[in-house]
Amino acid sequence: MKLLSFVGDDADQVAERLAPRLDGRVATVERLPERAAGTDTDGVDGAFGLADDGAWVGAGDDRSLSDLLDALAPEYDYALLSGFPEARAPAVVVGDVDIETRGDVVAAVKSPADADLDELAKHADDGEAYVTLDTLVERVKRSPRADYAGAIATFTGRVRAKEDAEDARTTHLAFEKYEGVAEDRMAAISAELTEREGVEEVVMHHRTGVIEDGEDIVFVVVLAGHRTESFRAVEDGINRLKDEVPIFKKETTVDEEFWVHDRQ
Repeated sequence: MKLLSFVGDDADQVAERLAPRLDGRVATVERLPERAAGTDTDGVDGAFGLADDGAWVGAGDDRSLSDLLDALAPEYDYALLSGFPEARAPAVVVGDVDIETRGDVVAAVKSPADADLDELAKHADDGEAYVTLDTLVERVKRSPRADYAGAIATFTGRVRAKEDAEDARTTHLAFEKYEGVAEDRMAAISAELTEREGVEEVVMHHRTGVIEDGEDIVFVVVLAGHRTESFRAVEDGINRLKDEVPIFKKETTVDEEFWVHDRQ
């Protein structure tokens, strides 16, 4: 799922204008005031409505932006965010405003009417995909080879805060990769593992940028005929990814910051 964040005056209007230009399923996410109309769940933790034609509405409590994006990622190709300067996403500034964004500002527009929708669509397509474990699981479930598979094995790597009780706490990791080279190598590893008898499809994804402790870093998902082939392929997949894919890790603890490869 590709993300594009809109901040500033009438940000939601620019997102609404852009949505029909994008090729795929699009979700819009707008920041609401606290207890906005339609969000009251009347004493329950979640309230949903479902129509006979499949249309639905929902409201609930205690969901962060990352929680919501995790839920959207397996089902949507794009998420257009309005009013979330803290989002890790390419940002579009709307109007004459001074707003600091977490993601890089890729465009600025004076008003919704002035927005170059073709340019914004390109920015949406060029951004790094927001991928979750469920994204990859749903992808292999839709594989043409899924009829021959009775197992899906997964691996998730996450940021470990400590290796031993005495260690200084790791606050975050930062990953950099050779653009294109890393993706090509992961694709080659996946293709080679898929050639094994009983393995129907292999997909993997490694996040880049800053990742906080406790957050997910890397996923490997294997679709296979039986559990034995799936377990072997998922283990070999993550081992080969770590050994063969040019991704570089900088670790930041409460005490220091260093490139991990310099200490190996």
